Amino acid sequence: MDEQTYLAHYQRRDFLSPLITVDAVLFTFHEETLKVLLVERAEHPEKGKWGLPGGFIDESQDKSLEDTVMRKLREKTGVLPPYIEQLCTTGNDRRDKRGWSVTVCYTALIAHQVCEKHIDTVSNVKWVSLKEAEQLSLAFDHQSLIQQAKARLRQKSLYSVVLGFALPETFTLPELQQVHEILIGQPIQKKSFRRRLEQADLLIETGEKRADRGRPAALYRLKPASKDYRFIRNLETDEE
Repeated sequence: MDEQTYLAHYQRRDFLSPLITVDAVLFTFHEETLKVLLVERAEHPEKGKWGLPGGFIDESQDKSLEDTVMRKLREKTGVLPPYIEQLCTTGNDRRDKRGWSVTVCYTALIAHQVCEKHIDTVSNVKWVSLKEAEQLSLAFDHQSLIQQAKARLRQKSLYSVVLGFALPETFTLPELQQVHEILIGQPIQKKSFRRRLEQADLLIETGEKRADRGRPAALYRLKPASKDYRFIRNLETDEE
């Protein structure tokens, strides 16, 4: 039997296979705190619990895992995040009451303002502060996935500026520094931080200013290449 004939008669449903889903830990920065997007489950199992946006692969329209997670995030937020990466793959016979399951988890960043209107119109989707989310009893193993995403993001905050994708399209340097400090958990040396940004040429100055507090602050936006840039050394903190 040649391969073409074998494939023509192959019935994949003759073999047991695990449930396969994708999940996404989507972060934003709003009201001076880091928030994560949660969805209330409308069906069993874990009905009524909050968890991460995600779902099953749709073979009729998804060509890849990235297609699935972006489709699910678009359904929940109304927009596509500018920054997303695969976080981990986990699976066992305990995480889902329906049976042996595997999930491929992604983590993403998005500005609150670009999806605020859409999310405000959906009753079962909401942004929750990371501290509040950590106190909730979430569906499946989603609490563990959030903690892994938080740890990954914390490491990235030490050697990159991808956290800027959680800010509005234009932002001030103090705002960019603040979101880094929240993840790192301690202050960053201001002069060193700004020197790194200048040397790496990661930002575009818009020529506009915003006066929220005190003297007007210049507004910047991230260059597309910022998502892939890595500092040679980690950012210095005040404790160093």
